[in-house]
Amino acid sequence: MKIKSFKFIGQILTVGSILAVSALPERAAAQAMSPMRGQVKSFTDFFVLRVYPANPYSHRVRMEVKVYDQDFRPVRARVTPSQFTLGGRLARPVSVIVPFAGTKNRKVRVCTEAVPFPTQQKSATTIRAQVCGKFLGVRVN
Repeated sequence: MKIKSFKFIGQILTVGSILAVSALPERAAAQAMSPMRGQVKSFTDFFVLRVYPANPYSHRVRMEVKVYDQDFRPVRARVTPSQFTLGGRLARPVSVIVPFAGTKNRKVRVCTEAVPFPTQQKSATTIRAQVCGKFLGVRVN
């Protein structure tokens, strides 16, 4: 008898969680980028990543992709495209070329930032949402 009651409580909690998440406003949607981590092996003086920033909102968003080291200091990497506008509920590929800078291993963070559009309204947001993935480049030779 107790097992059935626990099962029933679990079902209620599951349904309640689904309803709560679906009731969240659109502004609470999480920004996304995939993959969020990875390891790349390279035979050259640089390694290449391909990430896919995504816009979870129904309206277009301006985005920037930046590369930092593991301590969040900027890295001179080549990002193509580094700035773009992304339509609602879409994702796009972005290529990132990171130099090893004389090291055999290099840890970097590739970050996607949603940049607010300039506006004349005082109520407009100026918050830059940021999501970062961790990547390790390993030089083979």
